[in-house]
Amino acid sequence: MSKKFYSLGLMSGTSMDGIDASIVQSDGKTNYKVILDRYFKYSKSLYISIVNLRDKIKNFNDLKKNEKEIKIIENKITLFHANVVNKLLKGIKLKINLIGFHGQTIFHDSKRKISKQLGDGNLLAKITKKNVVYDFRQNDIKNGGEGAPLTPVFHKLLIKKYKLKPPTLIMNIGGITNVTLSKPENKIISYDIGPGNCLIDKWIRINSNKRYDKSGSLAKKGTINKGRLQYLFNYYSKMGLKNLYSYDTSDFNEQIKYLKGLSLKDGAATLNEYTAEILRKKIISSKTLFFVNIILSGGGRKNKFLIKTLEKKIKFPLKLIDEYKINGDFIESQAFAYLAIRSYLNLPISFPETTNVIKPCTGGVLVKYN
Repeated sequence: MSKKFYSLGLMSGTSMDGIDASIVQSDGKTNYKVILDRYFKYSKSLYISIVNLRDKIKNFNDLKKNEKEIKIIENKITLFHANVVNKLLKGIKLKINLIGFHGQTIFHDSKRKISKQLGDGNLLAKITKKNVVYDFRQNDIKNGGEGAPLTPVFHKLLIKKYKLKPPTLIMNIGGITNVTLSKPENKIISYDIGPGNCLIDKWIRINSNKRYDKSGSLAKKGTINKGRLQYLFNYYSKMGLKNLYSYDTSDFNEQIKYLKGLSLKDGAATLNEYTAEILRKKIISSKTLFFVNIILSGGGRKNKFLIKTLEKKIKFPLKLIDEYKINGDFIESQAFAYLAIRSYLNLPISFPETTNVIKPCTGGVLVKYN
């Protein structure tokens, strides 16, 4: 019987609003059990610091230019994560074997094979007195991959555990939307298909005191500006993203300038239509409508108006992952807890069919606490 590990996964996504934390028990293969899920919101000052930093980083040179500020904020992020770990473990009668520390992504360029996550694994191990696995993406990149997406091997586990009949597609709508296709022969294919929340969130954030359009209520009340919408499509056609496995929010965020002068609601409505149409085209082109199930995860699944718009376009029912008694808010934190175990066991976490890596490879840097 394979040894089972208790692993704590920490994930902060593109919304940059806080940390999802999950404790799971797993052998890193087929055995898997969720012990605990919790969310910890960033302080307002830390949130603003991270968002402002990300907005400055538009290319590799910006990483060098802002190196000092990056180090300062990385330290703050790591200390926040350490505080989260210590809060979680206080009073829990479990011996946590590993911490899977994703860190906060501030830049990802799949063309140049660069991915930057803020998080000091050595400092986190020292403060929490636990073994830490971090920097999950670099080994994939060194082996010819694009560093993302890394969750498909976990999606595969969920599909098997919850007996989701293949062929099944899991569509994760975060800042970027990615899909994992599960085929009957137990194979998976995964890649990014377009924007998720990134454009709508940024529009709301820079034009109001809100961070996102809750349930799509503002977009629902707005009017689509067809002229501006065509500008967005023209821009997209020139982006040259068709053959990439992974995108970054910065690949799309520049398009916000085409909405200048629109009201908050009309801008949201136009971006909602734009996002849904790109996803429709990618879904149709990948022939995913031949799949038995299209299951939605990620924060974007809560944008009811976006989901309704997409469902109308593809004329195919979309199911929330929560309908299968899986907490859709913690898929990625659970995933990185699971990936930490696989990394520790030197098992592959990325594959040619998921990141375009040359061969299946493990990933992550292990910091042992002694």
